[in-house]
Amino acid sequence: MDGKSLPFTSDQIEQIAARYPTPFHIYDEAGIRENARRLVKAFSWAPGFREYFAVKACPNPYIMKVLKEEGFGSDCSSMAELALAERVGITGESVFFSSNNTPAGEYVKARELGAIINLDDITHIPFLERCAGLPEVISCRYNPGPLRGGNHIIGHPEEAKYGFTREQLFDGYRILRDRGVRRFGLHTMVASNELDPDYFVDTADMLFGLTIDIHRELGIRFEFLNLGGGFGIPYRPEEKAIDLEYVSAKTRERYDATIRAAGLHPVNIVMESGRMITGPYGFLVARAIHRKNIYKNYIGLDACMANLMRPALYGAYHHITVLGKEKLPRDHVYDVTGSLCENNDKFAVDRLLPEIETGDILVIHDAGAHGHAMGFNYNGKLRSAELLLKKDGSVEMIRRAETLDDYFATLDFSNL
Repeated sequence: MDGKSLPFTSDQIEQIAARYPTPFHIYDEAGIRENARRLVKAFSWAPGFREYFAVKACPNPYIMKVLKEEGFGSDCSSMAELALAERVGITGESVFFSSNNTPAGEYVKARELGAIINLDDITHIPFLERCAGLPEVISCRYNPGPLRGGNHIIGHPEEAKYGFTREQLFDGYRILRDRGVRRFGLHTMVASNELDPDYFVDTADMLFGLTIDIHRELGIRFEFLNLGGGFGIPYRPEEKAIDLEYVSAKTRERYDATIRAAGLHPVNIVMESGRMITGPYGFLVARAIHRKNIYKNYIGLDACMANLMRPALYGAYHHITVLGKEKLPRDHVYDVTGSLCENNDKFAVDRLLPEIETGDILVIHDAGAHGHAMGFNYNGKLRSAELLLKKDGSVEMIRRAETLDDYFATLDFSNL
């Protein structure tokens, strides 16, 4: 049996593929909206709660527009992401600009949009002041170092390039206060794709305590705390999704026991989830074009790691459904591969699947975040289309597939 559900049928995908050739990414609008509403409802107790969708997870303006309609802002980390938010009509403090090793021009753009700027290093204070000026509201990113464990994707905090140390935070906020900043936020992000719900509760508790300590020493009253993102999704069928209601209830308990008890209520609570919002609602659809039987059995797809690089980059698991064969036994062992000249160009290794024939359509699950977004053009591979499965069952192309003309667009052949 398959173990994961799909928002479409085999016949629907065949009809879609007749119009939009494989491979393509397709996103389930209804699933994304329902999930967004669940997050907002879970944290409805929190003062000023807002989710800033991490644009890096799925940088498509149509997806961003859907989430804007659900009340989300945008968490941006580059010039292109800021420009995307602007084009969708997300500006001002609906944008949270959280970058690292930031070029001056990106700070200038963030200031132009009126975005909330989240500084990554104490040296960025004078850098920002010189290139764009200090805004009225500013946030700093905390790296707790060995005080918190990380995970295999983002690494251990003390080895990560992100954020201020605790000592630097106190110095940084003192400098910002003395230079006229009047509205303050505090941010952290110490794990990615984490499935332990208590991890997020403990992270919130850490920020709540730090907020009190900084207030007592510097007299700063924080306007908001950004608890970051990092919510994992159950890539494997046997894994459990994060219980958002549990995380919310426990976070509320810690908030009341710290922030409220210290007389600092209200402090707005915001987040910057990406993967958890769109990840489970995006699928890479590809067709088997070759079977190869040598020392192992291989199924070659018309997609490759240029369409989804997480398995090659992290050794990540993505579940695979063979359309039309969901109820057949998984009794054949395959490596499912792409066509790049790299041996790690594999979506699955030694995966039990139903017997696959050329022409079969395979759906790779949980590709709605860090899927198309991480695409590239090595070997001259062209990035695939993105489609939106709308609430009424219709399909809209929200990004066309690249062409050879796109690939060659930045070259000048005239002088050859």
